[in-house]
Parts: sequence; C-alpha cells; structure tokens
Amino acid sequence: MTPNEAAVVVVGAGPVGLALAVGLRLHGHDVVVVDKQAEGANTSRACVIHPRTLEVLEEVGVSKRLVELGLQLQQFSIRADDRRLVPVGFADLPTAYPFVTMIPQPVTEQVLLERLEELGGSVLRPYAATGLTQTADGAEVTLDNGDVIKAQYVVAADGMNSTIRELAGLRMPGNTLELSLSLVDVRVDGGLPTDEVGLYFAAGGMLVVAPLPDGSFRLVAEVPDAPEHPDAAFAQRLLAGRGPRKGKPQVTEVIWGSRFRIHERVADTYRAGRVLLAGDAAHTHSPAGGQGMNLGLRDAVMLANALSTALAGEDAALDEYATTCRAEAIRVIALAHRLTRLANVPRAARPVRNAVLGLVGRLDKTQHDVAMQLAGL
Repeated sequence: MTPNEAAVVVVGAGPVGLALAVGLRLHGHDVVVVDKQAEGANTSRACVIHPRTLEVLEEVGVSKRLVELGLQLQQFSIRADDRRLVPVGFADLPTAYPFVTMIPQPVTEQVLLERLEELGGSVLRPYAATGLTQTADGAEVTLDNGDVIKAQYVVAADGMNSTIRELAGLRMPGNTLELSLSLVDVRVDGGLPTDEVGLYFAAGGMLVVAPLPDGSFRLVAEVPDAPEHPDAAFAQRLLAGRGPRKGKPQVTEVIWGSRFRIHERVADTYRAGRVLLAGDAAHTHSPAGGQGMNLGLRDAVMLANALSTALAGEDAALDEYATTCRAEAIRVIALAHRLTRLANVPRAARPVRNAVLGLVGRLDKTQHDVAMQLAGL
C-alpha cells in the first residue's frame, strides 16, 4: 500500500537513492523510495568504490560490509601491451581504505537495501513517478497507478533521463561524445593480472581490464559501432589487440555485456524549491577513472545531512549542498574528460603519447597525484 505522505520522497532506488534513504532513516525521518524497475531487474555497470567514498559511507554504516564483499586492489596501471607506463599505488594514501574495492553494482545495491530494511525502510516497486507539483510548504508526487504522495521534499535519483528533473524544469546541458563504448564481463583462462586495474593504451584504442570478486574480469573499450550483445569472439579480439601479450589470455565465457555512449553533462542547479537532484540525475560523464557511482554516493550522504538540517528549519543547508556538490561534479567531469581524451588521441599520435607517459609516469609526484585524484582524496 502506498503511503499518503512522508518527510522525503526519493525517486530511484539505485545506489544513490538507497544511500540517501539510509541516511535519512538514520536521522529519524520518514522516507518513501519509489522505483519503476522490478526487484532484481538491474544489471551491473559500476564496479568500483574508491577510498574517499568508503570514508563517506561510514556515516551510513555500510563500508565494512562492502569491503568484506569486494575485492581490494592497491594498484592501478596505465599500460601499453606489457609495458607499464604509469604505475599508481594506493597503499600509502592517507586513508583507512588504501585500496580500491571492486564490487558489482547489484551487490552494492543489495548491501544498501539490507541496511535500509534494517532501519525500517523499504522500496515501492514497480511504480513510475509521472507527476510533480510544488507548494510553499511541500510537494506532491503522482505515481503511474494514480496514487499521490505528499512530502516536504522530493529527490530525483532516477538517472540521467530523470523524469523528476524534467518535471521540476531543471536543465542538464552538456555534450554527447562521438564515442561508442563496449562493456563486457568475461571469464578468462590465465594471462590477466588479478591484483590491479589496468588501463591499456594500444594502437587500436583503449581497453580497461578490471578483476572482479568472483574471478571474472570487466572489459571496457572504445570501439566503433559497439555490439549490443558482445560475444566471446568479440571480447577475445579486444584482449588480443589491446591487452597484454605475454600471457595470451583466452576468453572462455561472456557473463554479461552492454554498450553505451559517453555523455558529459551537469545540471544548471541541483535545486528547484522543494526538489533536489542527486547522482546521475544531476551529472553524468565518462566512466574513465570509475568516478560516476562514487560521486553519486557522496552526493547522497551529504544530501541526507542537508535535508535533515532543512527539515529542522535551516533551509540554507540545501543550497550549500547544491553548490558544493555541483562544484565537485565539475571537477570530476574534467578529470574523466582528460582521461578519455588521453585514451582516444588520434592513432598517429599514440606512440608519442605512450613515450611521454612512460617518462612522466616514472615521477613519484605523478604517481601520487594520479592516486589521490582517482581515490577522491
């Protein structure tokens, strides 16, 4: 049964919406989370949680569980074939989490959902938000079954094509890059490092190789006209043409695959009266550096604190959230843009790029600065 009212309605039960709801429950507020997908319908896109994000998630009590379920890696390397151009280590970073945690997005969502349920919350599925009205002292969300939920605040955590953002009249301008990316989860017979995330700069283009907790590997590559359903032969060509040479890894199974284009967009503002934006509803960018879900999770925790303050009567906290998190999104988008452009320089320039990276990558300062940027510190 749909509740008639709540302090906050969160539209979207991905990692961002769930983390926000957990934060609000910890502050003692009633929150309704609505999602249009049936339970278990999500597929895995994001697969890494960075050190700074784990620090922030301590506030909602899930960091320990995520680390337990994930695979901890202390190395990130930019490579060309078997050559390591830029080694990046996380072991010496000033954090209690000196590693990146590889963990598929559905597992992260399950951990957050269990935490929400532990706190007495739940998710209404499958219901789409189709209407939004605002008044001076609240807002109303209309669902596709005709039910209306009254709230003091509404949060759009419903992704890049956010319905709530559009209904609130908020714009998210930006660019769609002429890049087609293929994402494939595979099982491989030998030949790939299991202790690092590798970014391979090859003559044929970029390839990311990331080990996952179950022994599989995530491959991400920029390719013309990426297939909708990549098969083992396609994944094998990516590894043979762009990955390591010595081990000669052989793809034995494709677990899941997808394709997408890169959008670089950020909302003009994260707030319109009683409506707030978070996660991909507020910003989207290249997956380079694995920053997207991490940025959204940090949005969620800060917004939970800001909403709790606003519900106590200090509305300015929401403006601070909107300003601070938008500035952080612009910084992260710039980082992801630089990494994407570096990975996709014209073919003729790629040998020069690799030679320069090989020299600059030897410097301790370069390695430290890249580690701090990727870690979110």
